[in-house]
Amino acid sequence: MQAQVTWVKDVMFVGEAGSGNSVVMEGGETNNGIRPMEMILLGVGGCASVDVVGILQKARQDVRSCHVELKAHRPDAVPAPFEKIEMEFVVRGHGIKESQVARAVELSAEKYCSASIMLGKGEVEIVHTYRIEEV
Repeated sequence: MQAQVTWVKDVMFVGEAGSGNSVVMEGGETNNGIRPMEMILLGVGGCASVDVVGILQKARQDVRSCHVELKAHRPDAVPAPFEKIEMEFVVRGHGIKESQVARAVELSAEKYCSASIMLGKGEVEIVHTYRIEEV
């Protein structure tokens, strides 16, 4: 995996992944891009969501939508690494079995999501919960 981050101006940068996709990042002064720590949080949520949805689809669950609500806790200091990340998956669908959602979240957390496993090996506490909404 490769990437490149290029300074644009002031505190604005463009990150380009090896896949050719790019994103604007900035240091928080102008709010014209995503902050780097937000990128990490979004990456963890995206990685885990891909797993959870894929596992539920393979289990033939009638998932209509899924999102994960993320809350990161950081100290009021410099540097300010994540200390805790709370992830709540909200799965909407018809007749979804709670045991399947619990299994999907657990498999993502313990086996498949490289991002959360990597952060969890450090000093970041990661809490996974879920909620099922019938539609």
